[in-house]
Amino acid sequence: MTTSRPSPPNPASTPIPSRATRARSFDVAAAQYAANRPSYPPALLDAVEEEAGRSLTGARVVDVGAGTGIATAVLHARGADVVAVEPGEGMAAQFHLTLPGIPLVRGNGNALPLADDTADFLTYAQAWHWTDPAHSVPEVLRVLRPGGALALWWNTDALDIDWIAGQADRCSRFFGADTAAEKRKTADRTDLADPSGRLRFTRRAVRWSRRVPLDTHLANIGSHSAFLVTPEDRRTAFLTEERAHLLKVFPEGLVEETYDVLLLVALNA
Repeated sequence: MTTSRPSPPNPASTPIPSRATRARSFDVAAAQYAANRPSYPPALLDAVEEEAGRSLTGARVVDVGAGTGIATAVLHARGADVVAVEPGEGMAAQFHLTLPGIPLVRGNGNALPLADDTADFLTYAQAWHWTDPAHSVPEVLRVLRPGGALALWWNTDALDIDWIAGQADRCSRFFGADTAAEKRKTADRTDLADPSGRLRFTRRAVRWSRRVPLDTHLANIGSHSAFLVTPEDRRTAFLTEERAHLLKVFPEGLVEETYDVLLLVALNA
């Protein structure tokens, strides 16, 4: 088993801009995001239902920070009655192109544009860490019906796989920060997900994989906010070098991406 270790900062690295700048960066790359980001496996929704003690089918689900609709689509396919919430103009426009039949309202998790006690589930796929729990936790408790469930999840890299650990290490050196640890931090520490302690989370992990062309894998990497806000010449140089690394592991040009979906579920008792 190989575990990625934080690398010393790269003297040539560019400091990662503020969270607000990074959050806005998705709007200019919405099509790239929609085309290349991974979805989620059926086993994840099974786990959500098991922890919630109720089915998604027929449930009123609000998917917050829906982005281009990747999670919304799998929830809809499960039979949920889904409404999406998304703050970004570009991401919302791409959502409407991808899922024209599903309602979307503009807003964010810190101030949900929804009435009290209206949702059976609130879901945040790759999105909770963009909220301020001081505001988003009270909003969850306001909008969820009694007995409703909050589900937060993140696709994270399976760092026990050698090539994935190596890539995470190269990214950390590029940015001068342990980017893999940053992605896992909120899911690993429930006190960060809700510092107030008002929510009682259970935690699950679901491993899954997908096999994609090398170009898709590189575009997926490039769709993350830390890369989107990096100067184009540096970003292009890194991805060119990364292509060479990956072709040594996957000479046929097909990459086996493996993820651990980290899931947190809390009930509105």
